[in-house]
Amino acid sequence: MLALIMAGGAGSRLGMAEKPLVTIGTRPMIAYVLDAFASAGHETLVVTSPRTPVTKNWCRANGIERYDAEGSGYIDDLEETVLALDLGEPLFTCVADLPCLNARIIHTIEERYRTAGTPACSTWVPHDLCREYGCRTQYTAIVDGVDACPVGINIVDGTRIGSAQEEVAVLIRDRRLAFNINTREELALVRSYLCR
Repeated sequence: MLALIMAGGAGSRLGMAEKPLVTIGTRPMIAYVLDAFASAGHETLVVTSPRTPVTKNWCRANGIERYDAEGSGYIDDLEETVLALDLGEPLFTCVADLPCLNARIIHTIEERYRTAGTPACSTWVPHDLCREYGCRTQYTAIVDGVDACPVGINIVDGTRIGSAQEEVAVLIRDRRLAFNINTREELALVRSYLCR
């Protein structure tokens, strides 16, 4: 299953140039995400935009496949990419700022998706874990009876892009998914977690 790594946003809340290339240790955040999907056996395609020219150059320099969307927003760029490349199959979509992601988590999401038999899948982490590690969130919903936050990893059916898709909501109780980096405080937390 192809994984689209969405890396076209301005990252204005973080305020540190292009968010996918902000380093943790000696590596940019996006590299951790790409490695996780490669370890899980999935091909990747990075979706950049005019807002992320340095990320585009980094992909080119590292031989990473990419598509340059218009930069109209996450959903618009996703739809544009799927339609422009005629991606008519299920595919992962993932934010570029989830550096603690690993192959085991990806396999769990895919297994739950295939078992459910729905066209789409969303991934959630308990809100308590986000609070425990000081991570902020702007949106929560009840998933499996738990107050939960979206992680930023989904599966969508490319043949149904642009229309509502029935989805299974997958709740994963793993603290690594609490680290979705939007502020300098969250960046400091994940640097401490990964580099200790």
